[in-house]
Amino acid sequence: MNTKEYKLKKEDIKSLTDFAGGCLSSDKIVVEGLVIGYMYREEPEIAEDNGWRFFSGTESDDYINDAQNLAYYSVNTIANYDPSIIPYLESPIGSEFMRIEGTNQFEKLE
Repeated sequence: MNTKEYKLKKEDIKSLTDFAGGCLSSDKIVVEGLVIGYMYREEPEIAEDNGWRFFSGTESDDYINDAQNLAYYSVNTIANYDPSIIPYLESPIGSEFMRIEGTNQFEKLE
């Protein structure tokens, strides 16, 4: 049973992107409402997965290692929490980005 209280209600989620597939996101974003501070795209784990992983950047290793703090979502759902990710969604597998503090832009990490 899911007892998480999400910052956005299901009926408030709008279609913002046609980018398909699911992604992994931290509860720091969907439950606590923090903006995405760090994101990367890796080889997908399952067929429905597009490989994107979204974090606030404040998660500790212990937090990330607790599976209850992470879940798969539609990438459109995560875009509703932070639309600033949309321009980066077509980036190839292996891409990694950090938010430029105080902006809605991300810097590509090498």
